[in-house]
Amino acid sequence: MGTGPVILIGGPTASGKSGLAMRLAEDVGGVIINADSMQVYADLAILTARPTASDEARCKHHLFGFLDAATPCSAGLWHRRARGICMEVSASGLVPIVVGGTGLYLKTFREGLAPIPDVPGDVRESVRQRLSTKGPEALHADLGRIDPTLAAVLAPNDSQRIARAHEVHEATGTRLSEWMTRSREGGWEGPLWQISLLPDRSSLFSRTAGRFDRMMAAGALDEAAAFAARRLDPSLPVTRCVGLASLTAHLAGRLTLEEACDEAKRATRRYARRQFTWFRHQAGDATLLNAFGDDDHAGDIIARARRFLSSSSAPMP
Repeated sequence: MGTGPVILIGGPTASGKSGLAMRLAEDVGGVIINADSMQVYADLAILTARPTASDEARCKHHLFGFLDAATPCSAGLWHRRARGICMEVSASGLVPIVVGGTGLYLKTFREGLAPIPDVPGDVRESVRQRLSTKGPEALHADLGRIDPTLAAVLAPNDSQRIARAHEVHEATGTRLSEWMTRSREGGWEGPLWQISLLPDRSSLFSRTAGRFDRMMAAGALDEAAAFAARRLDPSLPVTRCVGLASLTAHLAGRLTLEEACDEAKRATRRYARRQFTWFRHQAGDATLLNAFGDDDHAGDIIARARRFLSSSSAPMP
């Protein structure tokens, strides 16, 4: 299987990534591969803004809703799946279009990952049990003694990354911070063009608020209630889905519905700001576009994509 040209589309939530990806896929003969760390889960389809059935009927989609919420998705797991799918799509003569707002996933696709061995299941379970019993702050304090370099940059409540650091150290005897300094493996070897959508922030925030209202109208509260009924481990990555905590607080009687919606919209704005910063400063040589993916600029983006694919050589200027 070869490594032909790939198009990556990143940007903050509600910036029109999915709409652009579908138009591009229809125009150039593409297949869409998800790069959003929440949309990989089968649960919370509304709150994670997963493609609808009508979206999926327009063009082929991969890695959306392929994991149960009880199964954590790491960057390594996503990378292996995404790279394999892209190689198959490329070999078939179609164009892989990798789209999502998780900057780390896009970075690993471009550059690969440090060669960290897989963590055995018993080690992972032991660490998760300690996390559940002692809490993330206690494990963060322990990490400060084991791997002070990494602990210094992790928030004490970042349970997922703290647990990961303990798992890797216990499984390999080497600090995760040391693994991260080693040469990466598995970066995409073929031509690659990354687009980072960075639209006007005030317009973006207006969009995120309107989209959350539409999520509520589509049944997001019922979706949150069904998820809460599963009583899953609160340290699982899916529980960080933006808006879930606010709706869960309303269901528990701690917030009115209006308060929960307002809080969720504020959380979405904060998330969008963090994504905006990432894609402006951490996206390598990506083409930065001050535009939404589904506005009048879409035609120009598609024309540039055609030029990239026709040359299939250097990244776009």
